[in-house]
Amino acid sequence: MNNSKKVFAGLVAISMTMGLAACGNSSDDSTAEETTATTTTGVTVEVNTEGLKEGEDELLADAMSQLADVELENKEVKWLAHYDINPSTTGESKKVELEMFEQKYGGTITYYPTTYENRYNDLSTNVLGGTGIDLFPGQDVNNLPKGIVSGMFQPVDDYIDLNSAIWQNTAAAMELMSFGGKHYQFVTAVTAEQVVLYNKATIEANGLDDPWELYEAGEWNWDTFKSMLLDFVDEDAGQYGLDGWYNEKALFLSAGVPFVSTDDDGNLVCNVNDATVEKAMNYQLDLYNNGLVLPLEQFGWSIQPQMMGEGNQLFYLIGTWGVQGDPETWETKIDPENLGIAPVPSPEGSDPYQSATLDGFVLCKGSANPEGAARFVECVLVANTDESAVAISDRKAMDDNEWSEEFLQRKKEIDDLARQYPVYDLAAGCSTDIASLTTDGGAEIGLRAAFHGVDWATNRESIGDTLIMLVDEVNTQLQEKAAEE
Repeated sequence: MNNSKKVFAGLVAISMTMGLAACGNSSDDSTAEETTATTTTGVTVEVNTEGLKEGEDELLADAMSQLADVELENKEVKWLAHYDINPSTTGESKKVELEMFEQKYGGTITYYPTTYENRYNDLSTNVLGGTGIDLFPGQDVNNLPKGIVSGMFQPVDDYIDLNSAIWQNTAAAMELMSFGGKHYQFVTAVTAEQVVLYNKATIEANGLDDPWELYEAGEWNWDTFKSMLLDFVDEDAGQYGLDGWYNEKALFLSAGVPFVSTDDDGNLVCNVNDATVEKAMNYQLDLYNNGLVLPLEQFGWSIQPQMMGEGNQLFYLIGTWGVQGDPETWETKIDPENLGIAPVPSPEGSDPYQSATLDGFVLCKGSANPEGAARFVECVLVANTDESAVAISDRKAMDDNEWSEEFLQRKKEIDDLARQYPVYDLAAGCSTDIASLTTDGGAEIGLRAAFHGVDWATNRESIGDTLIMLVDEVNTQLQEKAAEE
């Protein structure tokens, strides 16, 4: 798994309202300077270039045997993002997929830097300017399908064979990014967007059941989650329950139905009137009404993850990027030996649905090297699935992050749940208007309304008809774009 994507995305992903609707309208004069190409060798700050340890060359060679034996005419892949795939300054070492791409194909990744806030303006500038950018982060929820309508991304089907063994692990997930019969994302892995982090010492000190043990016993669900919060929360004693910017989305999607999905024909479907959506929003309102959610207004509207390490907070919902890098930098302040992890719980009796991140890449319109981009992507696939490559990646993850083998294996199991029971909301990727009514709206609308005391019936009445109309409009735009091509 390519963990560096989450580190950088997480540092800046507080606001997700930037949309591709602005593509082609950039007026930021700083763009040209911000997108100057750099490579690993051009970095002047100290980076961790640690590669393979003794004996790992043989493991890598075994993994690379799965890759196509081709000679790339163009060995450079241009990568535009707000983080670099090359070894970073966060202490992480060179990724296995880079080792493969370099050794198998002589390939290089040239980094075109941008910022999270300017990423779509810079994408538009480069695509319309003919820079030949090849790849852009695929796991950004704002990409699709509006990137199709705006002409920023192209289908990937001509450059891969989804029936080949190398794509077996993610071929099904690719269908989540299929519109009009064409696939618009290289999905390299399906991971859990959020997990439940907790402090094992806090659990033990308060005589609570360990969430992972409840999960293994088949007893980890919305009811036991709420029960533990009720047992722990005591504001008078400085004990708080549920924290994290991603709480609402994680719990909402754990019921199994997003605001916007697709049908078997790749058409968008608005689920605002679905009974499961109502069930998920009512559960969140119940948590709020019982005082189980951190009262952000008491803390200057800021999350308080450091309370985890202090023993004053029970659950923190976030991606595992929140505990990557040197533990001294973790906002949770949990000692690595006490770091606990569990999947986000689902309703009792339901499948263990997980809010899924579709790791990977989108292929930019006007890509200078789509073949090279596809071969690099397949290096990522092998790094994520081949036993030998995974062994190297696991060692690097434990070294870089001071994760225990137990934590790493539990993380893998949660990610596998996300692969088997993925739930992905296309709302933010449809349009900024749809996002503003669902996933990215204000405190009292859409996804965030329940944790601000608004009941779903009121919420649905205010957004339902408009949301259905807007989703229909995007469907029409996609059909018109398909007809043009």
